[in-house]
Amino acid sequence: MTSGKEDYLKALYALGDDGHIVSNKELSDMLQVSPPSVSEMIVKLQKEGFIEYTAYKGSRLTLKGRMAASRLLRFYGLWEVFLVRCLGFRWSEAHKEAHDLEHHISEKAADRLDAFLDYPSYCPHGMPIPKKDGSRAPEARRPLLDVAPGESACIRCCKEDSELMDYLQDSGITMGMEITMEAKEPYEGPVIFRSGGQKYILSYKAAAQLFVDNQ
Repeated sequence: MTSGKEDYLKALYALGDDGHIVSNKELSDMLQVSPPSVSEMIVKLQKEGFIEYTAYKGSRLTLKGRMAASRLLRFYGLWEVFLVRCLGFRWSEAHKEAHDLEHHISEKAADRLDAFLDYPSYCPHGMPIPKKDGSRAPEARRPLLDVAPGESACIRCCKEDSELMDYLQDSGITMGMEITMEAKEPYEGPVIFRSGGQKYILSYKAAAQLFVDNQ
């Protein structure tokens, strides 16, 4: 399978994870490719049994397509963990490098890497890593901005944006960080919370891309 097809499968997995049919426009926006290119690839993926396509609505992964996508995301997440934990890469650097490496690893090597890393459930920026059977840990979906002043929560993941990852790391934010919300300034002002006795101030734009679990 070409890396282009693999990128489409991963995008369909991410966009359709809640079960909805993914439109060609959503794919075009996410992958930053032209609508005709999306239409052409959709035809190929449907012929190969990776997706079910409904005219004027969009596409949904078949079981075959979902397993192929989860396999790729497993490789991707394992490489990210390895690059950050073992080689000292920043999240954004590992995110970029893993995109190339995921296409060049065998199932056997991935199993060894998984064991070496002690079977991580999440990548460095908090996205669930699928297991070999396709299952994965739950993804945090509650926005940090929903946390009320005085309420405690645990930061779990952020959106996959390189500038955001660098901003969070430079601000000392880590996934799994337990916080207590102190204030949310009006008119999309900064968000202020405490963790471990330290005060953190994040921009509204960054806070809007962070997700938490309740403590």
